[in-house]
Amino acid sequence: MLNIADALNRWCRQARPFALATVVQVSGSAPLPPGTALAVGAEGEAVGSISGGCVEGAVYDLCRQVLESGEPPLRARFGYSDDDAFAVGLTCGGELEILVQRVDPADQPHLATALAQVVDGRPVAVAQVVDGPEHLLGRTLSVLGGGSAYDGTLGGREEDRAVATQASSLLRAGRTGHVEVGGHADTCFRKLTLLVHTQAPPPRLLIFGAVDFAAALSQAGRFLGYHVTVCDARPVFATPTRFPYADEVVVDWPHRYLEATEVDARTAICVLTHDTKFDIPLLRRALDLPVAYVGAMGSRRTHEHRLDRLREAGVSDEHLARLHSPIGLDLGAHTPEETAISITAEIIAHTNNGTGLPLSRVPGPIHGSVPVARMSSPAALLAV
Repeated sequence: MLNIADALNRWCRQARPFALATVVQVSGSAPLPPGTALAVGAEGEAVGSISGGCVEGAVYDLCRQVLESGEPPLRARFGYSDDDAFAVGLTCGGELEILVQRVDPADQPHLATALAQVVDGRPVAVAQVVDGPEHLLGRTLSVLGGGSAYDGTLGGREEDRAVATQASSLLRAGRTGHVEVGGHADTCFRKLTLLVHTQAPPPRLLIFGAVDFAAALSQAGRFLGYHVTVCDARPVFATPTRFPYADEVVVDWPHRYLEATEVDARTAICVLTHDTKFDIPLLRRALDLPVAYVGAMGSRRTHEHRLDRLREAGVSDEHLARLHSPIGLDLGAHTPEETAISITAEIIAHTNNGTGLPLSRVPGPIHGSVPVARMSSPAALLAV
């Protein structure tokens, strides 16, 4: 639902009820991921999309039906039918399941707060019940303050605490996904499945080396939604004028900057310096950090020489195995712009466990499945 936060926030401020259709499950080559939503306002206006056009009309009708009748939330499944190719379905061959519900802002005031914070660009998670008792279906709980507080209730303190803990974990990871709570003998509440919608701060792309390749890579990283930092120890090269697409340009020794800055499990580090006095202390530190990706530019000879120097510096083979070098996928790239595409393609493939092969050579669904995080016991809560 956060894909249409602007419109939902406006309707909440106006205290206008609306119908919300949320993709809660996908399989095969469904066009849009779980969490994507379409909403219909009281005057029949529609915002958002849940299928890229395949089933929008049918979903719109369901929204109008639920909005006008006030009936409980309902679930609907859409897929391609071999028996009737003209039936409402997904021509791409996938399947999606949606939850359609009527939302009255007066019933869930915390949702308005969460949507307003999303519009302001602040980190928020909204956990939405997509499977469980009928009276809870569609209800939401919001995690605010970057995970430090939650608002709303699902009917009990233990449920709320369990869901808030899991939603906070997904928010820190910057991932939308499912969580399951309850349903076991050591819990006092029934099983609930929730879809957690998250808006996290953008992941970081740290580019070391103020070279032409860094200029193109910073532009590609910005396009992909990264917060881009370019760092180089040479002030004559590390200037905002040379890197207009970078969010920040830092003049510092790379390893010293990396030691002082904050990184997380979504951070990508790209070393483009080609200079051992920069590369070795920087990579020694980078390979010891819990980041998503570490890549280094250079020829195969440079790479082998770099590995020898890193081993001499005490870096283990286990950590060296994390290094993507020579950096990028084999696209036949030559220009800085083509090289930037090669590097970002490898980052995307690595982040999403992709093969990097042409889709024409990969069997099975085009889109991977979304993992489900499970949490069902107080003991497990303490382990988070």
